[in-house]
Amino acid sequence: MNPEVLDPQLMLNAYAQGIFPMAETATDTELFWVDPNERGIFPMDTFYLSRSMRRFLSKNEIQTTLNNEFETVLFHCSDRSETWINPILKDLYKELHNLDRCHSLEVWQNEELVGGIFGLTIGGAFFGESMFSLKRNGSKAAVIILRAHLQHCGFKLFDTQFLTDHLKSLGAIEITKSSYRRQLAAAIDLPVSISAHQLPTIQSILQRNTQTS
Repeated sequence: MNPEVLDPQLMLNAYAQGIFPMAETATDTELFWVDPNERGIFPMDTFYLSRSMRRFLSKNEIQTTLNNEFETVLFHCSDRSETWINPILKDLYKELHNLDRCHSLEVWQNEELVGGIFGLTIGGAFFGESMFSLKRNGSKAAVIILRAHLQHCGFKLFDTQFLTDHLKSLGAIEITKSSYRRQLAAAIDLPVSISAHQLPTIQSILQRNTQTS
C-alpha cells in the first residue's frame, strides 16, 4: 500500500470494515492491510479480574488519566526493538487524536507513569492498538481500567486485533472473522463517547462483581 494515500478518514473507513494497517518494522516505509481470520476481543458483557491483579490494585496507590499524555504513551508503545508502529502510523495516530478519534489511558503510581494503552474509537467500538509497561502490571492495570470505563460509557466492542498470552490472561478471547464483523457492525453506529463519564476509581473496580481466577 502506498502510505501517501492513507489519511485519517481512510483509516477510519478501513477500521469500520474490519481491517487495519501495519508496518513490518519501525523503519519500514511501507504499510499493509491486515484482515485476520481470527480476532482477539475483550467480551463487553462480563468483567474479569484475576486474584493477582486484585491484590496489586488493592495494595498500590494507582491513579489513571485519559488523554493527558497521548504522545508519551505513543512513544513508549513504539519505543521497542520489535514494533509495527512506523513514523507514518505515528503521524496518523496523532492526527486522529487531534480529531478526538484516537485516545490514550495513562496509569500512574506515586505520580510516576508506569503504563498505558491507546487506540481508536468509532461509535461504540474501541480498537486497541498497543500498550506498554514501565513497571510491573502497568499495562495490565491500563487494560482492566479501560475495559471497565468502556463498559460504563456504553461501548460494545473492545478489539485487541490479535490474541496473545498476555491479553488472554486478562480475559481476552478469540472469535471468528464473521462473528467479529457482526459485533463491529452493531457497535460502530452507537451514539457513545469515551469521554461520557469519568474514569472509574480503583475502589469501584474492586467492588465489581467479577469473574476471578
